[in-house]
Amino acid sequence: MGEMLALLSMILFSANIILTKLAIARLNLNLGFLISVAVNVLFAFFLFFIQIIFFDAGDLAWHKKGFFLFLIAGFFGTYLGRWFFFETIAKLGPTRASAFQVTNPVFTTIIAWLFLKEQLGSRELSSILLILFGLLLVSYIPQRSNKNEIAKKSKMINFQPFTQVSFKGFVQSGILVALLSSLSYAIGNVLRGAAILNWDQPILGGALGALLGFLLHVATSKSKRDFWRHFKEADITGVWLYVSSGIITISAQISVIASMRYIPISVANLITLSTPILVTPVSYFLFKNQEGITYQTLIGIGLVLSGLVFIVL
Repeated sequence: MGEMLALLSMILFSANIILTKLAIARLNLNLGFLISVAVNVLFAFFLFFIQIIFFDAGDLAWHKKGFFLFLIAGFFGTYLGRWFFFETIAKLGPTRASAFQVTNPVFTTIIAWLFLKEQLGSRELSSILLILFGLLLVSYIPQRSNKNEIAKKSKMINFQPFTQVSFKGFVQSGILVALLSSLSYAIGNVLRGAAILNWDQPILGGALGALLGFLLHVATSKSKRDFWRHFKEADITGVWLYVSSGIITISAQISVIASMRYIPISVANLITLSTPILVTPVSYFLFKNQEGITYQTLIGIGLVLSGLVFIVL
């Protein structure tokens, strides 16, 4: 059950990566992010009311620890993690943005071990190593040989000897943003895993995290005063792409939160973040291999799939 929920989350997150790449081309990221997170809140509470009316809502009694863990998870995941991730897609493209999340399972495993004393068996550890190696292969996409392209990239990151690389250039390259996104998501996932063990309410928990993330973004957004004017002038297709992104991301978050009730946090997180196995081929056909996908990338995808099979079966 837990593995299936994590796989569903992975499929939804993969769809969101491609969707975000298309949306960014049509609508400003700041406006789109606000739309997406607002839809997160609305759709999550809509699902919660549907659960209460038509299904067993479970234990709705107040759980202080679970409540605050879900809220803090929203700060790290919905607010920090997603903002950094949207920036990563804009800077690095969907395939590299997805593949850079290879660091996320490492962060998650270490944090879950340190703070939750989570232990993994030899089978889980072997599968994790196999998937991580596959994701590393996918993440390595060689630069094109075209001199103009190389010059453009070098100029963007202010290329110098390693010891002299400026912090500004490092940030502009997108690498730091990608790592911060990965770390923020990892912290958020561990907090959600701890929360669901205290309060078995994945939909309500997802809604609470989304609500805090939305409020924080509104409070810190520079464009909130002009939101309605920009919204009215916005490309309608771009708006609907971000609306769809909001529905998909909160559904994915709820799925992975629910999966952590049945399987270790590290395993659920790793399955969820194996998005390159879907993002890479779709990106190849949609964007005409703009990101230089190679046979090595395909081998990496095969290893990730093998690791997932070992975990699920």
